[in-house]
Amino acid sequence: MRREDAMALERSGAHEPPRRPASPGPIAALLRHPRSDPPAGEASYGRVAGKGVDVAHGVVLYLEDISVRFDGFAALDHLSLAIDAGELRCVIGPNGAGKTTMMDVITGRTRPDEGRAWFGQSIDLTRYTEAQIAHAGIGRKFQKPTIFERHTAFENLELAMKADKRVRRTLFARLDSAERDRIAAMLERVRLAHSADRPAGLLSHGQKQWLEIAMLLMQEPRLLLLDEPVAGMSDEERERTADLFVSLAGQHSLVVVEHDMAFIAKIARKVTVLHEGRVLAEGPLESVQADPRVIEVYLGR
Repeated sequence: MRREDAMALERSGAHEPPRRPASPGPIAALLRHPRSDPPAGEASYGRVAGKGVDVAHGVVLYLEDISVRFDGFAALDHLSLAIDAGELRCVIGPNGAGKTTMMDVITGRTRPDEGRAWFGQSIDLTRYTEAQIAHAGIGRKFQKPTIFERHTAFENLELAMKADKRVRRTLFARLDSAERDRIAAMLERVRLAHSADRPAGLLSHGQKQWLEIAMLLMQEPRLLLLDEPVAGMSDEERERTADLFVSLAGQHSLVVVEHDMAFIAKIARKVTVLHEGRVLAEGPLESVQADPRVIEVYLGR
């Protein structure tokens, strides 16, 4: 690997977020009663997240009355939204509905003018930096893949793993057998095992998307935000991506923002429709598609 790439990752790593006492606050009011155990075969939502994020009541993310204004324009207008631990949530809506701004608030890129964003029961994301939020366990994938194109797929995952500041090691240390096995297993999971030694720049668009998702997964995020992940993919790549996302649900929480309704239909369990910075409709895909308001502002276009 190139030393300058490694040093860039070393400088960009997240630092340990400051410890704060758990706040009963608004999320406690929302989650007054713990959830009962799920039926057999379903994710045990209250226990899927790792250490550091309190999801005892079953919710990993709660946005409470979030408002963001840009020069008087309300990008988000008192938006409230809850995501269960282990849930796969699809978010749709017309351009300008507030989807990107919502993800910017969750990841610390944008500070809300009003409201709170809770990760688990005690982490107020509005008080954290982007790096601290990433370290706490929230990963975000933008539409355009961001990978190291001159390095192999294997080396990309190696760099991602070594950039994780929870791992006390240098970027220049050699991998042990357990780490190599972990990278190999991740490549297998995203169907890139056969391309492990291929320069990332030579991968197809869909394969680059899978590689970046794998890089995020190497850092074991509790919550993954995925922005139009299948844009530009072939039909076969869309099918494989749908299978991947469904397999990740339960182990991770996923929020998928996408315009491709055929893809949404393959993965949707619960759909949220945003319009003018607010939740317009929410529920199973069939009920959302039949909602006259959704048809008018989005699906009917």
